[in-house]
Amino acid sequence: MGSTRLPGKVLRELGGRSVLGWVVRAAREAGALDDLVVATTTEPADDAVVAECHRLGVACHRGPVDDVLTRFAQALEGRRWDAVMRFTADCPLLDPEVIREAALVFRAVPGLGYLSTSLARTLPRGIDVELASRAAFARADAEATGYHRTHVTSYLYEHPGDTRLLGLAYRPAADDLRVTLDTEDDWRLISAVVSELGDRCVPVRTLVGWLRERPEVCGLNAHVRQKALQDA
Repeated sequence: MGSTRLPGKVLRELGGRSVLGWVVRAAREAGALDDLVVATTTEPADDAVVAECHRLGVACHRGPVDDVLTRFAQALEGRRWDAVMRFTADCPLLDPEVIREAALVFRAVPGLGYLSTSLARTLPRGIDVELASRAAFARADAEATGYHRTHVTSYLYEHPGDTRLLGLAYRPAADDLRVTLDTEDDWRLISAVVSELGDRCVPVRTLVGWLRERPEVCGLNAHVRQKALQDA
């Protein structure tokens, strides 16, 4: 709830459900996860996130505000897992098929430590999926400092060491498009998408095609720039 550019964004109502509810639905519809946990903070403002998790029937863990890597590690304690898939809760237009494909590829490549759709970005910002093996995640948690502890996985792709990395690419490229939620202009674009395409998980090809036909919608947030890792 403490976003600096758009406070409370994860609980905004979008097409009849919260933004967080959109993310949870996409993760569930992928059919690729053994468990799903929302990792939020111990801040009083995030009591509302906990309440929404209860309403959605999804597990919730509360941990540090800025040390998100520790928050993730705590959330994973006591659970049986061999890899962790990370979604950010400000990406309501996630495509379950991309999630499923990423999981299948990760399982099919022996010894893979990290997989992402953004190592060489081809998808719109806000559709990205990433996975880390248990060993790779443990190394990041043991070694990462500074802003890498805020971004959870950035240490793995900036300091891979012996970790095997793999990037998924999609064609035609649509990395110029932005469907993540950081600003009011992002909200205008996402709201326009949902108003037209409805309360459902939209395949990324359908989403990109719809946006390409409507440059006036794409222009709503074309000027918004993602914060650098060091600043976010």
